[in-house]
Parts: sequence; structure tokens; C-alpha cells
Amino acid sequence: MTWNEADYLDCLVSERRCYAWVMRNHGGLTPEEARKAALECYPYEPAETPFRGLVLHDLAWHWAMVAIHGFRYGAEHPELADPSADYRALE
Repeated sequence: MTWNEADYLDCLVSERRCYAWVMRNHGGLTPEEARKAALECYPYEPAETPFRGLVLHDLAWHWAMVAIHGFRYGAEHPELADPSADYRALE
């Protein structure tokens, strides 16, 4: 996918916000820790980076749950397999 810069940045900011929310509300991180974790998960990638924005193919919910519970979170915590209503309200 070829991103226009404004769309890429909007998506990046949105996913960082959602990821940080999950890390605060489900992972127990402080707001500052959650912000740093979101920046690490969603770094800015220059336009020429191969597969730029690949992390954006899944919701921030998924990546945050992987960070908190591991890749088997859906099987081990079926109640977390789908994003909560509170998370969906962020989108």
C-alpha cells in the first residue's frame, strides 16, 4: 500500500492512542509508560521504508494484547479476543 503522508500520520497517531489506552487499562502501565510503549510499537517509518505501516494491518488492541498476554491471548483469554466496547469507542 502506498500511504499519503497525512493519512499515514493520522493512522499512526490513532493507533498509538489506542495502544496506549489498552496498555493503561489492561496492562497496568502509567500514562507515561503507555505512551512510550506506543511509540516503540508504532515508530514513525519514512516513506521509502519497505512495508511501511505493516503493523497497522491489525488493530492496536491486538498488538497490545500480544504485549500483555502473548500471542495465544485469544485462546487463553477468550474474553479478550475481541476489542471491548470502551476500546471501540476510541476509534
